[in-house]
Amino acid sequence: MELQRYPYVGPEEIRLAVATSPAGVPILGARDVEAWLQATPDALIEGATYVVDLQGRLRLAPRRSEHVACAKGEDVLAAGEIRFQRDTHGVTVAEVSNQSTGYCPDTTCWTAVERALTQAGLNAPAGFTHEVIFRRCLRCGEVNLVKEGWFVCVFCEAELPREWNISPTASGTPASPATTRR
Repeated sequence: MELQRYPYVGPEEIRLAVATSPAGVPILGARDVEAWLQATPDALIEGATYVVDLQGRLRLAPRRSEHVACAKGEDVLAAGEIRFQRDTHGVTVAEVSNQSTGYCPDTTCWTAVERALTQAGLNAPAGFTHEVIFRRCLRCGEVNLVKEGWFVCVFCEAELPREWNISPTASGTPASPATTRR
């Protein structure tokens, strides 16, 4: 099964501002997770920014990092936020979401996340612990976060598509939305 590729769709000024930032650290195994947590002690408390790069690797960056910086400006297979915890078995994934307003990945990116977590030696939850549904309005072009199954644009009140449509060419609207609002 081929996985969906997500381009950066956030504001260009953010991409430019972080162009020289370091990429997220690739996590290839349990030792990499431990080393990253040792170097980033706040991550156990506040979580981390993650992407799954095009090679299927989990990449981690401090929580307040931009996803596009973590991905070094590249397309991704998934992006969101992750929080770890320690238990008797070592480090485990306590929470993971697809919350990234720079990439707006569909909830179906879970497959890529699960594979990357498994490859990194981490037990994956059954699915996202917090799913975010992103949709672009076909009328005004704005990106919306769908809450409580309410598929209505908060800007112009048009009905939002039921299928993911954030791809720059999916709706014929501009590739870089000015804002992503809830």
